[in-house]
Amino acid sequence: MNKEIKKLFIKNGQIKTMAGREFLGNILIEGTKIVALIETTDVEVPADAEMIDAQGCLVLPGFIDAHCHVGIGEEIYRWEGEDFNEMTDPVTPDMRAIDGINPEDEGFRDARLGGVTAVFTVPGSANVIGGTGVVMKTAGKIVDKMIVRDPAGLKIAFGENPKMVYGEQKKMPMTRMGTAALLRQTLVDAQTYKDKLEQGKTDPDKLPERDLGLEVLVRVINREIPLRAHAHRADDIMTAIRIAREFNVDLVIEHCTEGHKIAEELGELGYPAVVGPLLTNRAKVELKDKSFKTPGVLAQAGVKVAIMTDHSVTPIEQLPLCAALACKAGMDREDALRAITINSAEILGVSHRIGSLEVGKDADIVIWSEHPFTITAIPLYVIINGKVVKPE
Repeated sequence: MNKEIKKLFIKNGQIKTMAGREFLGNILIEGTKIVALIETTDVEVPADAEMIDAQGCLVLPGFIDAHCHVGIGEEIYRWEGEDFNEMTDPVTPDMRAIDGINPEDEGFRDARLGGVTAVFTVPGSANVIGGTGVVMKTAGKIVDKMIVRDPAGLKIAFGENPKMVYGEQKKMPMTRMGTAALLRQTLVDAQTYKDKLEQGKTDPDKLPERDLGLEVLVRVINREIPLRAHAHRADDIMTAIRIAREFNVDLVIEHCTEGHKIAEELGELGYPAVVGPLLTNRAKVELKDKSFKTPGVLAQAGVKVAIMTDHSVTPIEQLPLCAALACKAGMDREDALRAITINSAEILGVSHRIGSLEVGKDADIVIWSEHPFTITAIPLYVIINGKVVKPE
């Protein structure tokens, strides 16, 4: 199939938009965008469009993995491709995932094989503040051209990881108290830096020396980007929320492994949760109560939930399987589909472009042989930015 065509017509598919519409019909794509959703089977294919017959198939928006390390943590390498943890300083807000992503990582191909068309790739959880992550498409040769949003959040981490890494170095933080203290002090420093920048607008002598890390934190203080808080245990989740409320900043709870224990409280507080990885073993103590029930319990409590793979912890192509297993554990099927499509897009701040099938949005579309939560389901066609990238 010619991947450089200007128009693409998906015909007679069962279209589920994830925006409240489901119908038997057609989709017209021009360039990179969806330009028409046609609720009829009695329609002629435009003469200048290439046609895909989707009869008997389910047509969905491409899936979105809302937390992974594809491209920045290459799984077939040792240190050569591990670029997601700068374990030399616990506070590194100036680190940018975009500078470590290799678009030739096999993880991107695997993502497409699983119908995953976009990801949030983020630094790891070794540091109290790890750096900024990006939302990007899973097809392309140059990272800059794959980006949807950069930065899309600042990674912070609570719990075992930072205290293990820096405790072994006999540095702060060795405790959960130390982690919280470092984060608070850095946010205070960012507020001071912001104040000096404001003063410098009228008095250049008061302009502070440029600090790339504090510049990122000012964006957090201004609520331009959220904190993305690695937190497994319920108490760590509440510490993240406590600090976010102290500084009036936006927050997304990452992992949220024990979220089911405080689901009612999280529903009342209104912070979204990106849950997972679930399809893995209990590799450390704070995962002892890991359960596939957690996403469903949180969704029922009113929490906006996304499901993640944390690739390469769980292979990224298994994102739909993770959602299916959450359904098996009690999650509503529609909630589970939302957790890997529109919810992910909304949490990542990119729902104006991806996450649902709507006119004007990016043409990121997957045509499934059957419902993707069925173990035998195959993504027959994967379309990103209006181009067929599977079959390859």
